[in-house]
Amino acid sequence: MILRGLISVLLSAVTALAADRLYLKDGDFQLVREFQIAQDRVRYYSIERSDWEEIPLELIDLDRTRKEAASIKAEADREDKERAEEDAALRAARQQVASVPKAPGVYYIQGDKLDAWKVTESKIVTDKKRTILKLLSPVPMLTGKSTVELDGETAPRKVEGARPEFYFRLSDFESFAIVRLTPKKGGTRIVENVSTLSLKGERWIDETRQIVPTFKKQEDDNLYKIWPEKPLETGEYALMQFTDGKLNPQIWDFSVAAK
Repeated sequence: MILRGLISVLLSAVTALAADRLYLKDGDFQLVREFQIAQDRVRYYSIERSDWEEIPLELIDLDRTRKEAASIKAEADREDKERAEEDAALRAARQQVASVPKAPGVYYIQGDKLDAWKVTESKIVTDKKRTILKLLSPVPMLTGKSTVELDGETAPRKVEGARPEFYFRLSDFESFAIVRLTPKKGGTRIVENVSTLSLKGERWIDETRQIVPTFKKQEDDNLYKIWPEKPLETGEYALMQFTDGKLNPQIWDFSVAAK
C-alpha cells in the first residue's frame, strides 16, 4: 500500500535525488550518482558503468533509499554549517587580533571588546626591617629574603567568568604568566618571594611564584593570547612579564569573584 501510494504521487513527475546507493528489495544495491523516478521505472546513472540504466520501480526499496539520501543530506548540511561557523569564528578572531593596539601591555578580552589595563604599582618588602622600596630598575642590592607585594586586599579589576582570556603584547623578549597572589596581613598581596645573595660584588636572585597552568597562542611577533587551562578559583591573580633572576616584573592584577 505504501509503495502504491508513492507511485501515485510520483506519476507524471520526474524526481531527482542525490544518493550514493540505490537499494533493491533483495538487499543488493547499485552505486549511483543520481536517479529519477518516472511512472513504473527508475532511471539511474551507474557509477560502476558510467552510463544511464533503467530498472522496474517495483524492484527498488524506495523507502530505504530515500532515508539514506536524507541522512546523507542532513550530515552534509551539518558539516556545511560547522564549516561556516568555523570560518566565521576564524574571521572574527583575525579581526580581533588586528584590533589589538601596538602598545605593549595586557588587553582583557570581553566578548568582541578589548579593555587595556594599566600596570599595577608594586613594591619590595624586606623581612629584616620591613623596609619598603619601590620596584624600580636597577634594583637596590638587598641581601636576604623579601617579597614583591601589591597594596590592597583585592584588585580593583574584576574579571567575568573563571577562564578569562587576555592578549599580552610583550615589551621585550621575556617570560609571561598568570600567577596567583597570596593575601597578607596588613592589606597587601604577595606576588612572589625573593631570596637574594650578594658576594664580592656579585648578586644572585631566586624568585618563587604560584604560576597558574595556562594555554598560550602566539598571534604575532610579540603578541600572545593567554588563558587558564582550568577554571580559576575565587581569589586574587595577576599577569606578569618577567625575567628570572632580574627582579624586574611588570604586573597587572585582577580578582576572580565567587560564582
